[in-house]
Amino acid sequence: MEMMGDIVIVGAGIAGLATAVALKRVGVKALVLERSDELRAAGAALTLFPNAWLALDALGVSHKLTSIYAPSIKGYVTNLGTGAIQEISYSGAKSDAIGPRSVHRKALLRALAEELPSDSIRFSCKITAIEAQEHEGSSIAVVHIEDGNVIKAKVLVGCDGVHSIVASWLGLPPVVHSGRSAVRGLAVFPQGHGLKQEVQQFVGAGTRAGFIPLTDNDIYWFLTCTSPARDSFLGDPKAIQREVIENYAKDFPELYLDIVEHSDLSTLSWAPLMFRQPWKVALGNLSKQNITVAGDAMHPMTPDLGQGGCSALEDAVVLGRHIGACVLQNGGLVPREVTKALSDYAGERRWRATWLIAGSFLSGWVQHGGSMWGLKFFRDAIFYKFLFRRIASVVHYDCGKLA
Repeated sequence: MEMMGDIVIVGAGIAGLATAVALKRVGVKALVLERSDELRAAGAALTLFPNAWLALDALGVSHKLTSIYAPSIKGYVTNLGTGAIQEISYSGAKSDAIGPRSVHRKALLRALAEELPSDSIRFSCKITAIEAQEHEGSSIAVVHIEDGNVIKAKVLVGCDGVHSIVASWLGLPPVVHSGRSAVRGLAVFPQGHGLKQEVQQFVGAGTRAGFIPLTDNDIYWFLTCTSPARDSFLGDPKAIQREVIENYAKDFPELYLDIVEHSDLSTLSWAPLMFRQPWKVALGNLSKQNITVAGDAMHPMTPDLGQGGCSALEDAVVLGRHIGACVLQNGGLVPREVTKALSDYAGERRWRATWLIAGSFLSGWVQHGGSMWGLKFFRDAIFYKFLFRRIASVVHYDCGKLA
């Protein structure tokens, strides 16, 4: 079976759904293809910083989440070696700045999906190949589905994650392993946890961890550690929990261990931290003809600045603005003008994405510590006191409004 569409988005994650919402708000309908049989929510939760809330405001969905999740105004970093505690303020220079809010990932996906018509998302669509064809003097994207169906599109947006087939078609190089892995989970306290709305982090030699209350009953926790590219705990949540408690976090405070003990095992994940080298984003093809990428497909990064999901929301607003302006000025998706709109979008996002990848990697490398005395001193005496706030200022970026 063969069908033709105006805009096809590959992937129903944060970037894909947000892009579809942005396009809807500028009057353009998109079809979202998702390989899973339902909305996927790997990672359990994520923290959305002010730049993400500005993007969600532009998408018209922020109110669905701010009524449920409270902001964190400050956090604490505990050095496990010395016991020293540093306080970090999350309030910005602007008087109206708000702290980050950590949300259930599935709640964010649902908030976005609810804005779309029921026929906008097609599940169980595994992409096997992509090609470009000439059609009536212009280029169209041809998407081949595993079930034999073929979908042709005037515009194709790859939001298909770290190992994006669309990014590969554009010629972007594969991701590389950072040398670290991340464990993530959601702890549930039916009777309430009684903790303040504050971010707690712990740094040791080669390990960094922390937790953030989501609601009165749920706490999101994480741990990053040095690990080989292949980890032996990927498919066994009970083994993940045991390995964290008995090995990686055995010297952590009792409160942290208790939170890990209360984990909902279905939310636990252990995954290598991958990223695309920043100079390859700065110099790579982020768009070609009528095909482009957004979110992790464009700029996979380590989570050390909490900007993976936030920057995906920025991408959606910027792409929606460029396509919306193109449609408004030309009365539709005119091929040559669409190519320019996608190129302008890629140009606007290129250096922002490059800096986020580099800043995230640097932040993680320094905070990770390791065994070198000089690096520990730099982290504790210089990085947290003077550099972290400047690097973290990226969270106050405003991607603008939709047309």
